[in-house]
Amino acid sequence: MFKHLLVPTDGSVLSDSTVARAVSFAKEAGARVTFFYAQPDFPMPIYGEGALIDPTTPEQFAQAAAEEAAAILAKAKAAADDAGVVADTDTLINEVPYEAIIDAANRHACDLIFMASHGRRGIAGLLLGSEATKVLTHSKIPVLIYR
Repeated sequence: MFKHLLVPTDGSVLSDSTVARAVSFAKEAGARVTFFYAQPDFPMPIYGEGALIDPTTPEQFAQAAAEEAAAILAKAKAAADDAGVVADTDTLINEVPYEAIIDAANRHACDLIFMASHGRRGIAGLLLGSEATKVLTHSKIPVLIYR
């Protein structure tokens, strides 16, 4: 049924668990996987009285984010390789992760987004929001949420 899964990951314990389950799902379905990491953009510094000055340059931040993305994606790809599942990786800098996830699924012609949900509820869910909920409500591609 599904032949190409997009699996967003952020390197968290929950994401690692989701990667493992997505690889198992892909193997059973005979599907391939594209692992995706949405890199954060350089935060705009706030100036003014009492502001903290971050000594990190935009270039240093970009390099650190790219290294983190490479490490997270390499770990996910290794899990797929170990299981004999065909897998690719992709990353993109975007300050709006849910948009980057949907864009990646479209660019790679994925037919399912397989992602984790932290399951935040109440005030935490309201204040922090949920990338999974945003993907669910904005994607035209089917979304499978794993918790």
